[in-house]
Amino acid sequence: MGKTILPVIAGPTASGKTACAVALCQRIGGEVVSADSMQIYSGMEILSAAPSDDETQGVPHHMIGCVDPASGYSADAYREDAKACIARIVAREHVPVLCGGTGLYIDAVTRPMSFSRQRSDEVMHRALMTMGQTPAGRRELHDMLQQIDPESAQRLHENDVRRVSRAIEIYRLTGMTLSEHTRLDRQREGEYMEIIFALDWPREVLYRRIDQRVDDMLKRGLVDEVQSLMASERRHPTALQAIGYKEIAAALRGEISMERAVYLTKKASRNLAKRQLTWFKRDTRVIWLGAEGKTALSLANRMLEHMDERFGTDWRQNFH
Repeated sequence: MGKTILPVIAGPTASGKTACAVALCQRIGGEVVSADSMQIYSGMEILSAAPSDDETQGVPHHMIGCVDPASGYSADAYREDAKACIARIVAREHVPVLCGGTGLYIDAVTRPMSFSRQRSDEVMHRALMTMGQTPAGRRELHDMLQQIDPESAQRLHENDVRRVSRAIEIYRLTGMTLSEHTRLDRQREGEYMEIIFALDWPREVLYRRIDQRVDDMLKRGLVDEVQSLMASERRHPTALQAIGYKEIAAALRGEISMERAVYLTKKASRNLAKRQLTWFKRDTRVIWLGAEGKTALSLANRMLEHMDERFGTDWRQNFH
């Protein structure tokens, strides 16, 4: 049997990925595998903008809400879990559709990633993570990364302590930067025949969509969800990097107004979209589809046309 065909729907937050993935799955008998580093955690459905039952329209969605927020999670763990999920979908003679905005997770599935298999040095890892517990320490960590791997430092936010620490650790353990490992990995052949789409919006329109999504999250109970997470001991620093958590938590502690918290959440979401766009714009595999004025179904049909052009229409005969 040849390689599995794997359509991927990527792009920035609030760009309409889920609606397109659902529409595509309905056309081809597909199931969605989420590639979102926050939707992986349970109890964070609103914070992570996990799709509702109305949004999924009965299309099976996987890799959502399956990790306890008290636990850590890595791209390596995601790759193994996602690959197993894809294999089960194919065994059902359905089409796996990878969908999400976490570029590292998408690369973990579609590209070999030798660096992620480098065993961690627990003592070094713990020391770096401890340093990152304060704002000054996070800045120092990021400065360290800037000195050894400016390319990764530009891509990683200083608050992403786990990934910044891991990049430093990889350099110290292997003598090669994360960027160098990534370039080598991209020269190796992956195990899927992926075709990657991303939804393109005028920047001002995307920002309006982001603001509206935050407003919708508030209506769905964002404040209550944050309050619940604050009261729980089952938390992990990585899970609590979700945009909106620290902002709303600060308002609940009386440190800032709720109005200010909402403003900061929208601003952080727009900054996330910028970083996601930068990541995917660098990926030469991505096919960008203009989304303004288009329905999810029309975009899904355009994706299907690209798939037929690349793989031939016979590819559909392997699925039911």
